[in-house]
Amino acid sequence: MPTELEELVGFIADPRPEIRVLSTEHLVPYSTSNPGVFKSDNLKPVQNLKLLIKDHPKIAEHVISILINLSADREVLESLATDDKFLGEVLRQIIVATEPNANLLSMLLANLAKWDSLKRIFDRKQPAPAELGSNDVVMNQLVDLFVKGADGTYNKKADFDHLAYLFADLTKHAEIRHYFVRKQEYDGVVPLTKLKVFTEYKSGVRRKGVASTIKNVAFDVPSHPLFLSEEDINILPYILLPIMGSEEYDEEDMMSMLPDLQLLPPDKERDTDPNIIQTHVETLLLLSSTREGRDQMRDVKVYPIIRETHLRVDSEGVRDACERLVQVLMRDEADPDKAGRVKEIENGDHDGNEDEDDDDDQIVEV
Repeated sequence: MPTELEELVGFIADPRPEIRVLSTEHLVPYSTSNPGVFKSDNLKPVQNLKLLIKDHPKIAEHVISILINLSADREVLESLATDDKFLGEVLRQIIVATEPNANLLSMLLANLAKWDSLKRIFDRKQPAPAELGSNDVVMNQLVDLFVKGADGTYNKKADFDHLAYLFADLTKHAEIRHYFVRKQEYDGVVPLTKLKVFTEYKSGVRRKGVASTIKNVAFDVPSHPLFLSEEDINILPYILLPIMGSEEYDEEDMMSMLPDLQLLPPDKERDTDPNIIQTHVETLLLLSSTREGRDQMRDVKVYPIIRETHLRVDSEGVRDACERLVQVLMRDEADPDKAGRVKEIENGDHDGNEDEDDDDDQIVEV
């Protein structure tokens, strides 16, 4: 005999909308506390929920919330992420400027990207609304939605911040990394340059996702000249500014820094999230993997900035990343295996370790 909860799940597919809205609303908390109840009968409840993302907005709100929570389960995640028809409907709805549940759909897409095959989104096309100003390539639409949708400027009920997490997961795949550093024909812009402007944005979700996306794309070493060129992506000021505070620098060092980093206001604050700071420093470490990258960072005095970051951010992860980067930047290039000693980094309570294993220099992708 079915339990009351199982009976409630059965009402998901009731033909009466007033029943569907009540059942889905009451089922939202159970999608985290008792997700197994949605997996009965070969995931039939999940199949029903997929269909209801097109239902009345309030019903769809509850349904998408349930699916977001259920996607933490690998079996459900596979069912959602591998369903092309369902994915197509999510992508169709999210770009509609009047879609009331666009933020929830952004969260759902971010979760679906945990399933590797979602990278096939790269090959998808669909018509774009005229007001979005994009072309028919879904990746371009999502990037434009993320940029133009900030602060509710495209859809009054959405900010699309969680698309940053979608991009961060998608850039684990080489073809998506290549996409972000290639100029797009429809607007002549490199997608990563659209994202970089959000590294100091007010939303922590957006900043974190963008930082992780930049870092993952930086695993594409052949694109590093584009990253560092002022005429192309020009990423350095956008990952250095967030890790800088109001500290003063030696005048000679400051005048050699990038123009955007000179004479910062006395109330300048570094990012409050140490995880984001660590991500930016790890991106710099990736960009230091070529001689050209190291030389450019030395020329624009990245070292003093990293020294101050190490001293002022109370985070073991940040300190470790700073120490690894300093060892690379202070290395004697005539002897690549010889790292220079940096006393400023070793001062204080944290003990530096000069003899780290090579494996410690590997950065795990987000």
